[in-house]
Amino acid sequence: MAGALLLLLLFTPFSHAFPSLLSELNDPKPRHSRLLRSALERQTSAEQQAELWRPLPNQGWKPCLRQDSASTALPEKSQGYIQVFLDGGLNQQRMGICDAVALAKILNATPIIPHLEVNPVWKDSSTFDEIFDVDHFINVLKDDVSIVKELPDEYLWSTREYYAAAIRANRVKTAPVHASANWYLENVSPVLQSYGIAAVAPFSHRLAFDNMPKDIQRLRCKVNFQALVFVPHIRNLGDSLVSRLRYPLNTNEAGSVNYLTRVTDSKDKQGSRKFVVLHLRFDKDMAAHSACDFGGGKVEKLALAKYRQVIWQGRVLNSRFTDEELRSQGRCPLTPEEIGLLLAALGFDNSTRLYLASHRVYRAMCGGEAGISTLRSLFPLMEDKKSLASSDERAQIKGKASLLAAVDYYVSMHSDIFISASPGNMHNAEVGHRTYENMKTIRPNMALLGQLFLNQSLTWVEFHEGHKSWQGLLRLQRSQQSIYTCPAPDCMCSA
Repeated sequence: MAGALLLLLLFTPFSHAFPSLLSELNDPKPRHSRLLRSALERQTSAEQQAELWRPLPNQGWKPCLRQDSASTALPEKSQGYIQVFLDGGLNQQRMGICDAVALAKILNATPIIPHLEVNPVWKDSSTFDEIFDVDHFINVLKDDVSIVKELPDEYLWSTREYYAAAIRANRVKTAPVHASANWYLENVSPVLQSYGIAAVAPFSHRLAFDNMPKDIQRLRCKVNFQALVFVPHIRNLGDSLVSRLRYPLNTNEAGSVNYLTRVTDSKDKQGSRKFVVLHLRFDKDMAAHSACDFGGGKVEKLALAKYRQVIWQGRVLNSRFTDEELRSQGRCPLTPEEIGLLLAALGFDNSTRLYLASHRVYRAMCGGEAGISTLRSLFPLMEDKKSLASSDERAQIKGKASLLAAVDYYVSMHSDIFISASPGNMHNAEVGHRTYENMKTIRPNMALLGQLFLNQSLTWVEFHEGHKSWQGLLRLQRSQQSIYTCPAPDCMCSA
C-alpha cells in the first residue's frame, strides 16, 4: 500500500491525487493552538526582562591555554606528513581540524591544511582557505606545529583522488572512534617512518577526549578558540549583520532612514539593542534522520521515508521507536512553532530582536510552513541573512552551505543570548565557545519539552512553569565528553 501511494505521489499531479491534503497544505494549522493563543497574549514584567537579558556573572573560571614550553617545543625533525580528509558540515569539520593538529603534535609530524570533503547533503565544495584565514591559522600555531599549505613536490601524488582509487599502504582507514594517543603511536608512526606520509581517513571523531595529556587538550582548544578565524569577508559580513541587529534602521513615509527610537526593555545605556540568536536546526536532513512525526500526515511520512532510504540507506535507529517514545526521550528536534512557544515561556516578548540562524527550513505541513508563520507572529522582529544582507552581500556566500554556516556562527558569537532548537554540531560548538567566553546560552531540556508537547490539554501556566533551562552556567567536562563543548577544566583555569 505504501509503495503504491509513493508511486502515485511521484507520477500523479498532487492536486489530482490528494485534493483534501492540498487544501491543508495551503492552509496549515498550528499543532499547539491552545498554547499559541495564550502565548500571543503573554505579558512580561520589566523585572523578568531585566533578569533575562542580564549577562552571566563571573563563574570563577577563565580561559587558560598556557602550556609547558618543554612539551610544546617543535621537534628537531618531523616524522613525516599527516593528511586528514574531513566530512560533515562546518562545525563537525571544525572539530576535526582541531583533532588533526593535536594528532600531528602527538606523532611529531607535520600537518597539511586539512582537505574538506564535499558535503553529501548540501553539495558544498568549500575549501579550508575559503572559510578560514589560513595565514592566521599557521601563524598562531607556529610554536606548536609546523603546518604546511601544500606538500613538497615529491609527495604531490598524495591526493584525495589517489586514495579513493585503490587500497594504499600509507592510508589508515582503521582508526576507531575516539582512538587513544597510543593507538596512533602504534599504528600510524610506523607508516610515517616507512613512507614519510600518512593519510588518515575517515578521521571525524577519531581522537579520544579521555586520558589525553593536558598540553594536547590545551592545544586543541588553542586551535578552536584562537587559530580558527573566518576569512575577512565572512567577518565583515558578520559585523554588518550584527550592527544592523544592534542598531536597526527605520524608513519613514518620506523614504528617509532614521535610527529607531530607544526601547528600554531591550536596549543598553548606549542605545544598542540586545538580540538573541535562534539556531533553528529543522532542515529536511534533520527531520528525516530524527524519524519523528511533524504533523504532515501520510504525504510527509512517505516523503521523509524515501529521503531517509536514499540518503541514510535506512540506517536510522530512531525509526524503531514510536513518535511518543521519541518525543518523551527528547529525540525530536523542536519545530519552529515549538521553539517559539518555549522562547515566549522563557520571557522573550514581541519586542525581542531575534536572528534566525539556519540553512534551509524543512517545509513540513505543520512543522515548517505553519511553524515559521507562528514563530513570526510571536516575534515580529525576526531577521535572518536574507532580510538583513543586501543581494550583493549574499552573492558572496550564495550556494555555499559552509560559508552560510560561518556567517551564522559569527553572528551567534556576538549575540547576547544563543539558543538552539535541538542538539547538534552547531549547538555543541557554540555552547563550548560561549562557555569559554562566559556568554549566556540557553539549553532546552529536550526530553521534558517533548513530554510537555505530547500533552494536548496542557495550559499555558503549566507549560510556563513546567520546563527548566540552563542559561550558560559552566559545566565541567565529564568522561567521554567533548572538550569543544565542555572546555573546563582542561582549557580553563580556576580564577
